[in-house]
Amino acid sequence: MDEPVDKSGDREAPSREAGWLRGGSVSLAQSFADGVAQRAGIAFDLVLPGGQRLSAGSGTTAFTLRLLSDAALMAILARGHIGLLEAYFDGQADLDGDLAAAFAAGMAAGFDLQPRPLNRLENSLHEWRHSNASREQAKANARAHYGLGTGFYRLWLDDPLKMYTCGYWPEGTRTLEQAQQQKIDHVCRKIRLSADDRFIDIGCGFGGFMLRAHETVGARGTGLNTTTEQVQWLQGELERRGLQQALSVREADFRDVDRTYDKVVSIGVLEHAGRDQLADVIRAHAAFLKPGGLGMLHFIGHLGRHETELFIRKHVFPGGWIPSLSETLTEMERCGLEVIDIENLRRHYALTLDAWAERFDRRWPQIHALDPGRFDERFRRIWRCYLVGCAEMFRSPAGYTHLFQIVFSKGNVGAGYPMSRARLYEHERERGNR
Repeated sequence: MDEPVDKSGDREAPSREAGWLRGGSVSLAQSFADGVAQRAGIAFDLVLPGGQRLSAGSGTTAFTLRLLSDAALMAILARGHIGLLEAYFDGQADLDGDLAAAFAAGMAAGFDLQPRPLNRLENSLHEWRHSNASREQAKANARAHYGLGTGFYRLWLDDPLKMYTCGYWPEGTRTLEQAQQQKIDHVCRKIRLSADDRFIDIGCGFGGFMLRAHETVGARGTGLNTTTEQVQWLQGELERRGLQQALSVREADFRDVDRTYDKVVSIGVLEHAGRDQLADVIRAHAAFLKPGGLGMLHFIGHLGRHETELFIRKHVFPGGWIPSLSETLTEMERCGLEVIDIENLRRHYALTLDAWAERFDRRWPQIHALDPGRFDERFRRIWRCYLVGCAEMFRSPAGYTHLFQIVFSKGNVGAGYPMSRARLYEHERERGNR
């Protein structure tokens, strides 16, 4: 990794041995670098395939981007950040320095927002091929990501709950384990979950919410999951713990409603509804809930309607789609759901992703050893960009992607529901006073 260097001197002159990159192409590369550096307020170096080093911005260099082929430069010029990312995945580009700083710079410069016709076309083709409208395709999409194996996820998620969603980091939180336990407890308080309740956890993952909710408040519940690998693991875990009478898991699509429940919990599911299935999935959430019951909808949402990032859809979550907050609220209203409370945990997700990325990096040798063919260098680069890039996305002052928790009731909430949020935070004040 390059050491930071002082940028107070003159730029290096372009080499005469740069092949086809001399002249106009070098100028295009320099113009691209200068534009990013100026808009982001950062300094970095761009090394071209012929070995030329172009410097952009002033001050201390935050990172050095190395292009190892002419095709990498052309991909950037034609496809912007997608071209750069895929060149990096394929080993045609390298980065020396801070990956988080590179993502932050790109986002601050709006590099990921520049219109690219090829990217829009590919995103449309992706939707045509991977739409979640089909239950079979929705299941295949989920398994492509969540079916990577318990051994993989347990190495970098919290132990033992393995919650693969945003944690809750009030002041004083020190570990990922604390943040995830606090998130579950926060949700339980919001929906007033008790031992008398029967709940459904839509998209239950490895069952972390179910296990802690039963342990802390004694509630009984059912998990719903489309990923065969997670369902099989969780069934075995419930048997091992002797909890089959209190907790169960069902392998089914999120739209397959079997009965009604006192409480509905949906944590990190809505993003997998797909571009045109938001109404269907919200309708199913409403159908799962008894009249007068309470539910929690915890999801990544956009402010305003935006295309979902092609990198995420193509390389990480096939078929995924991030809805806007306004679209989600509209569909909830249509289903007779009253919105009781909305909390934005955007900054909490940045901290969660930081913790995941740190553990992923630290435990990469163990991850690679699980299956060297699957968890290879390309996989590592994709997942590092996913974890680090999403952390910077949630941290970015210019971002429009947030994390919402919506408490809702089926019909108007009853008189027994508290009149303020005070009961949610009393335990935090008590912890701070200890």
